[in-house]
Amino acid sequence: MSDSAPLTGEPLALDLVNTRPSTGDLLTTPDGLRAWWVLEADRLPEDVPEEVGGADLAAVLAVREHIARALDRVRRGERPPDEDVEGLNRAQRAAPAISEPVWDGSAVAVVRRREGSPGVRLAAGLAEAAVELLADPAVGSIRKCEADDCVMLFLPAHPRRRWCSAARCGNRMRVARHYQRHKGGQPEAG
Repeated sequence: MSDSAPLTGEPLALDLVNTRPSTGDLLTTPDGLRAWWVLEADRLPEDVPEEVGGADLAAVLAVREHIARALDRVRRGERPPDEDVEGLNRAQRAAPAISEPVWDGSAVAVVRRREGSPGVRLAAGLAEAAVELLADPAVGSIRKCEADDCVMLFLPAHPRRRWCSAARCGNRMRVARHYQRHKGGQPEAG
């Protein structure tokens, strides 16, 4: 797995924060947002739109910043900044979720929908996911990857997990340790 590929599979709010690896921001363009959205599509309630605009990107980036700052504080047991809590609330209010009754042919089913542009709806859903994560007692377990050059966050399913991804940083760090252990025993060239 390359460092330029998004890390996915963590709680949705962490996946969004992790779109800023140490190698550079993956969401600098609407196309970058759409590519990430496609990767996360099975975890989101709506289909990925054919086109994503600059306003959509701006809405999602604003939510990402609020999540990152709030998570940084809350995972250390500190109060999140008021402006970030309000930013997450504002994003949710921009496209509130409505439970609509629909007839499915044999019974009434409930469908949750949001109004607004695709990016505003996505930002609202991501803000909602962030609020749920911030309120989850597990938020204190969120860790930063132990690889020296990695900034990814993860919620470990196992207490011994040290890296954001075994394929991304785990292998790289194991190879580096192996190299360090064995380079002293090798004759020097030259």
